[in-house]
Amino acid sequence: MPPNAFASAQLSIDLDAIAANWRALAARLKAGAHTGAVVKADAYGLGLAAVAPALHNAGCREFFTASLDEGIELRALLPDCRISVFFGPQPGEAEDFSRHRLTPLLTDLGQIELWHTHTSRGAAENPILQIDTGMSRLGLPPEEVARLVAEPERLAGLDIAFVMSHLACAEQPEHPMNEAQLSEFKAALGSLAPVLGAAESSLANSSGIFLGPEFHFDLSRPGAALYGLNPTPKKTNPMSEVVRLQGKILQVRHVDPPRSVGYGASHYVTRPSQIATVPVGYADGYLRSASNQATNQACGYIEGVPAPVVGRVSMDMITLDVTEIPPEHAQPGTPVDLIGGPHPVDSLAAEAGTIGYEILTSLGRRYRRAYIENGRERVGAP
Repeated sequence: MPPNAFASAQLSIDLDAIAANWRALAARLKAGAHTGAVVKADAYGLGLAAVAPALHNAGCREFFTASLDEGIELRALLPDCRISVFFGPQPGEAEDFSRHRLTPLLTDLGQIELWHTHTSRGAAENPILQIDTGMSRLGLPPEEVARLVAEPERLAGLDIAFVMSHLACAEQPEHPMNEAQLSEFKAALGSLAPVLGAAESSLANSSGIFLGPEFHFDLSRPGAALYGLNPTPKKTNPMSEVVRLQGKILQVRHVDPPRSVGYGASHYVTRPSQIATVPVGYADGYLRSASNQATNQACGYIEGVPAPVVGRVSMDMITLDVTEIPPEHAQPGTPVDLIGGPHPVDSLAAEAGTIGYEILTSLGRRYRRAYIENGRERVGAP
């Protein structure tokens, strides 16, 4: 029996669409550039064990995780590709990087020194050098880049795989930060050229790919767009839909005014209403912030017709006003589209006051999960 065989909600994940999105992004790159795939946080919550092989089968050979643990998990799935770890080596971790053939990002002078010491003891993966061009998170700031230029011996013996930075505002193409970061990245590459030689470079994330060829460099690192999130928020989504979440109605109840619905009596019906209860709540990643929105109200969809969320989202359930839905179409067992179809994940994110990344990575484990691959659906854990 597959996991969650009796679940009243199903999360469908289209691996064919993920592969198609990777190919579509690769096709947008300038000649000679190639694309990897960011699969951190369990492939954005969709299941690393299913997603990574699908991307590999599509032709991807560059993968990125956030942590060492994620990299080790991915290496067990994919023995023949480069796996890079964003957090880089912490004290005591260098041997684990080498044991699992993981590529570290070196994000400050301390990590460079750590990896230099490790490399001097024997073979090690060629590292990636990360430059901070404005995020003020990980990456060498300008003063540390200047130290490397002035003290090239710090990189002696390190065969840098490529140099990268990360865009802060790529989803806003008009934002001046994009050009500022591009200019600072080019300047850093120029100053490091005598030290690094012909090392490749990488700047574009999902939205960065759409900023134009000057942002492509040698390697792009898409994440969100692979999973169907819109990398061009003010335009039509160019990516294929990946996720569909459907819950089944548990019960439909007639409610007359002035009765309330849900915790806190935060919603009162103002007309005779039909209220449907669906077994999906904030424990499943349907965020509580989607409750009782005065504008941009969250909705489920029944045969394409919206049914507004009324009352507070609770841990296990939401309540929908199905008064406008024909009774024969709103019965116990009726499927309700919560994500996908007429209601993409970015729409639910906007209704909950967040971003699609948070919705995807919050999707819970109680769903009946179904994976679509080669046009066929299979149910169960990846």
